[in-house]
Amino acid sequence: MRVVESLVDQPRRGVGRVGLGTANGTFGELLQGALPGPGEAEGEGRFLVTLPVARWSTARFELRAPGSGLTVSPAGKTKALALARSLLAELGHPAEGSLVLHSSIPEGKGLASSSADLVATARAVLAVVGRPVSPRRLGELLTAIEPTDGVMHPGIVAFDHRRGVHLRTLGRLPALQVVAVDQGGHVDTVAFNRRSPGYGPGERRTYARLLGALGRAVADGDLAGVGAISTESADLNQVRMPNRNFAALREICRTVGGLGLVACHSGTMIGVLLSPHHDDYRAQLSLTVQLTEDLPGRTLLYRTLGT
Repeated sequence: MRVVESLVDQPRRGVGRVGLGTANGTFGELLQGALPGPGEAEGEGRFLVTLPVARWSTARFELRAPGSGLTVSPAGKTKALALARSLLAELGHPAEGSLVLHSSIPEGKGLASSSADLVATARAVLAVVGRPVSPRRLGELLTAIEPTDGVMHPGIVAFDHRRGVHLRTLGRLPALQVVAVDQGGHVDTVAFNRRSPGYGPGERRTYARLLGALGRAVADGDLAGVGAISTESADLNQVRMPNRNFAALREICRTVGGLGLVACHSGTMIGVLLSPHHDDYRAQLSLTVQLTEDLPGRTLLYRTLGT
């Protein structure tokens, strides 16, 4: 009887425990497309390559007494609430608790705001419950809610955002500056992925070539190579998510001698990549900002997470 009582009371002893979790956002993707292989007709093989930035989501999860239910604040963070519920069920724990989220990542812009919320939530819940979930299983739980970026993995990674599978870690780069222009509006990630057209065999071969080249460029610290591949990916994406500032930003990048462009492939922003280690970086940055301010939309600055 004493053992039974101990098991019954176990959730109660955790009441009041608090777990914290954080996750970074990304500035769109260095590369996004699809790879050749089986299942092409069913839309398999899609991937993205992350570009982590210094914007964050934080989650605080507190276990509550039985009967309290599961709540989230702000109330609109329903995806994070759904993940917390799924994780607690996965771990055999009552769905009782309070989840509070804070984020410096704009929503609906292609900066992985939802993915960062979800990963921060997972880390907070797991910290409270004290039991692990494998990265593969966590990826499955995340993508059951929506296609997700690979922000649960450190560095620059290739990630299957529809299945939640880590494909490859490319490495890290020095911190870079992104001078971005937001053309306005919002993009619903779920709706975009539902209606996004498929990739033909030729396109898939192109993306396989680009992924191989990007892996070599990141490994070698070849920033110009990274920028060239990212620009090509942004150009290819114009047929799926056109951005009215693409051509003008490409010309601005050439004018200032930037590394290349980086696009939020399912968002509203494109940015010029600059290296803070460039000899004329301050003048380069000032001129880029000046030129982008003449474009429709808002100019914004983001710093990538570097070595």
